[in-house]
Formats: sequence, structure tokens, C-alpha cells
Amino acid sequence: MLLWALSKPEKLDPAIQTIIEDPANNVLFSVASIWEIAIKFRLARIDFQARPTTVTQMARWTGFAELPVRAEAAERVATLPRYHRDPFDRLLIAQAIDADAQLYTADPDLVPYSHLVMLI
Repeated sequence: MLLWALSKPEKLDPAIQTIIEDPANNVLFSVASIWEIAIKFRLARIDFQARPTTVTQMARWTGFAELPVRAEAAERVATLPRYHRDPFDRLLIAQAIDADAQLYTADPDLVPYSHLVMLI
């Protein structure tokens, strides 16, 4: 969702755009997302052109706050049910739970993890 919010906001529901643009909301981006972007970028996938440095700069410029990966979130990954195997998504779930923050995603497989997961 981070890439959509930064470069293709038209893909987001207008209600989600409103939440992101509301200055009363603290919009977070996870270091785990930047890590995943960096890996995909380094693999030089033809379908993936996002540069991790550019995404980080855009997120900060937009006013998003960086959510670091804390040990507690990394530990929580071990206790999550196995609804989903992607390690980055599992870490995002753990971070959302630990931060008591909503996680917006287009992946319906993440919804069973927590009431904090919002499908877009």
C-alpha cells in the first residue's frame, strides 16, 4: 500500500485517501516495507522499478512517520498463526499489533490476523 499511496493514489479508495491526507492521522511506513522494496529492486525485476531511497524520501516528504522494527515485533512473528507465509507481511502484522496501528492492505489473506488489518 505504501507504493500506491506515494505513486498511484488513484488506486486507493477515496476513503483511504482521505484518511492518509487527514493531518490528524499519524500515517506510518514500516522499515520492513523499505527492506522488501530494496530486495526486489536489487533483484532487478523487470516489473519492479521502485528505488528504496526514493520511496523512503517520498514517504518522509509526504509526512509519513517511520516505524522501526522493534525486537518485540520480530519476536511476535514466531507466535502468529500461519495464515500467510510471506515474512515481510508477517512482520507488518506483528508491527501493527505491537503499535496498535491499523494496517491497510490489498491482501485478503492478512485479514484473519487482527481487527487492525483493513482490506482496501
